[in-house]
Amino acid sequence: MLKVKNLCKSYPNFCINDISFELPKGYILGFLGKNGAGKTTTIKAILNIVHADSGSVEIMGKDLYTHEVEIKQDIGFILGAFDYYPKAKLYEIARIYSDFFINWDNQLYKKYLKHFEIDETKRVTELSAGMKVKFGLALALSHKAKLLILDEPTSGLDPIARDDLLDIFQEIIQDGETSILFSTHITSDLDKCADYILMIKNGKILANSTKDELIDNHALISGNISDLNEDLKNRAVGIKHYRYNFKGLIKRENIKSDDKFQTEKPNLEDIMIYYNLEAENE
Repeated sequence: MLKVKNLCKSYPNFCINDISFELPKGYILGFLGKNGAGKTTTIKAILNIVHADSGSVEIMGKDLYTHEVEIKQDIGFILGAFDYYPKAKLYEIARIYSDFFINWDNQLYKKYLKHFEIDETKRVTELSAGMKVKFGLALALSHKAKLLILDEPTSGLDPIARDDLLDIFQEIIQDGETSILFSTHITSDLDKCADYILMIKNGKILANSTKDELIDNHALISGNISDLNEDLKNRAVGIKHYRYNFKGLIKRENIKSDDKFQTEKPNLEDIMIYYNLEAENE
C-alpha cells in the first residue's frame, strides 16, 4: 500500500534523515515519537506538501511524484480535529469537498454521518473535538480512500472519545483493502490498535517492526544498584539510576546468563521512554 524509501528533508535547524518503511494493505502503522521528533515533517514529505530533498514514495504500486493527482484521489488526510471553516455548516463543507474527488459517494457519506451520529446541519464550532475527528473521517471515507494518513487524530480527546475512535479505526481496516498510518505520541492508543510501529527521534528511525516483535524483543529490567556495571550500561537501551536500585530497558538478545536483574514485559510507553532517554544521554 505505502512504501517509503530513504526519505530526507532538511531545514536550517532540523532534518528527517533516511526514513524508510512499508505499510501493507489492511493494517495500521503507528507512527510514534515525542513532540518535535519529525512525525509531521515526514507525513508532509510523504504527501509532497513539502518537497523532499531525496528519497521516494510509492503508494498502491505507483510513484507519488509521477502520479500525484491520481494517487491523492485515494488518500484521506486528517490533521488532528477538523477545524477549517469554523462557522460553516457541515453539509456546506461536504458539498465543496465532494467536488474534488471523482469517487465521492453521497450515499456512503450519509451512511457515515449516521454511523458516527453526526448532524450535518451543525456548524464546525458546535462540534466536540471527537466529533470533529469523526467528521474528517466521514469526509475521507466517503471518497473511498484506501490509505488514511492521520496526524495526531486523538490528541486532546478524552479517554472515552479516544477509545471510540480506535474502535472505528479497527472497523475501517476490516475490508483488507484500507490501511492507516496513525501518527501519535500517545503510546496507549497504539498498544490498542497498531499492527506495525515506526518510532523516530530527531528525524531518525529508532525502531521499525511489527508491534509484537518490538515488544517481544525487549525486556524491562530492574535490580540492585550494586549489580549495575559498565558492561550492563553499554548493553542496555537506557538506564534510570536510583539510590538503591536501577530500572532500564534492554534488547533480549543482549541479556547474558549471569546477569543479576529481574525482567518483565514492556509496553510501548516503556520502549519510547527508554529509547528517548538513551538518545538524550548521548
